Amino acid sequence: MFVDIAKIFIKAGDGGDGAVAFHREKYVASGGPDGGDGGRGGNIVFVADSNLSTLADFRYKRKYVAQKGENGRGGRCNGKKAPDLVIRVPSGTVVREAESGRILADISDKEPVIVAKGGKGGWGNTHFATPTRQTPRFAKPGLPGEEYEIQLELKLLADVGIVGFPNVGKSTLISVVSEAKPVIADYHFTTITPVLGVVRMDEESSFVMADIPGLIEGANEGIGLGHQFLRHVERCRLLVHMVDVSGSEGRDPKEDFVTINEELRKFNPELAERPMIVAGNKCDLTDDETVEEFKQYIEAQGYSFFPIMAAIAYEVKPLLNEIREQLSKLPPIVRYEPEPAPIISEDEIGRQKVTITNQGGIFFVEGEWLLRLLRTINFDDSESLQYFQRVLISSGVIDALKEAGVAEGDTVSMYDVEFDFVE
Repeated sequence: MFVDIAKIFIKAGDGGDGAVAFHREKYVASGGPDGGDGGRGGNIVFVADSNLSTLADFRYKRKYVAQKGENGRGGRCNGKKAPDLVIRVPSGTVVREAESGRILADISDKEPVIVAKGGKGGWGNTHFATPTRQTPRFAKPGLPGEEYEIQLELKLLADVGIVGFPNVGKSTLISVVSEAKPVIADYHFTTITPVLGVVRMDEESSFVMADIPGLIEGANEGIGLGHQFLRHVERCRLLVHMVDVSGSEGRDPKEDFVTINEELRKFNPELAERPMIVAGNKCDLTDDETVEEFKQYIEAQGYSFFPIMAAIAYEVKPLLNEIREQLSKLPPIVRYEPEPAPIISEDEIGRQKVTITNQGGIFFVEGEWLLRLLRTINFDDSESLQYFQRVLISSGVIDALKEAGVAEGDTVSMYDVEFDFVE
């Protein structure tokens, strides 16, 4: 079964906890703290696998959790980093955050992509020793790993997409120009899954062509089968719009052309601007005058027109030459860039709840919202840092610290960020 969309839950591993330990050795008095740091939790890594063509595997397993980092130990032994959890998907899979639709990654090449980062390991008590606090009896817990409810969406990586009504000859064309073997029969919706084929022009030139299952009027609203596969047209650099110029099924070729273009526009307005070549198939079933009239209609709208008979590969070579020529002038296949996490506005923050713990003079501040906020802050950027300071004031964190007894110069720790408190 061809499955091109799936929803799963992923969670990176939590960081290991730091250790509270003290050096104990014969003849060594007051050996001091020697607790090691916790190990980093495992990342969730996505990798494109050329052996996969659908997302069917994710129908049966929907939860992926990476291992937690190992806790620190005495003797300043740091915990072991947890292994990454690798998830293999078909090339061309777009990973989105399910709730917001934000793009997290586009898995379109061989490079592994970290989608959810494992939590950092907590510090052992060695880090908290000072001249005035020589025996710290506390350590930091590991940070939680990132977690997302995500949607996987497969968008085929093809240079050329063949679109058109059912039974106009799209599958026949791809079968005669490539090694693809689609199902071909004299009835509608013969093709129920997209078919990819590599068209080899010569030893140095080739391109990937996709046969998109037949579209009909209303496809963008879920009518017919085409609505399931319109997303696969979005990456195509060039479209070949195939039309039955003979009207063998009682439809007007001009109306067919307009209808399909309108469905593409409604699904994604950018598709209306995509370069397009029009192929008029089944020319043997009509007269030359009808073909010429349709050609003039198409060329008047600025498109190239090629009359063909796909079943016997008649005049298919000029069409392929034109496709190669246009592809040489077009940019590469679309790659989607990850979108940054939305910054929490000060108006949305309000007075948020935080937990403040004073351990040995260090004020630990924790809160789920605060952890999300820290991931959006760039501490090397002055404007981002000023925004962070304003949020601490508007959210009530500063007031809560004062109520907890913080004083000028005291250390404040927020997960993996530490700073001295200044009035």
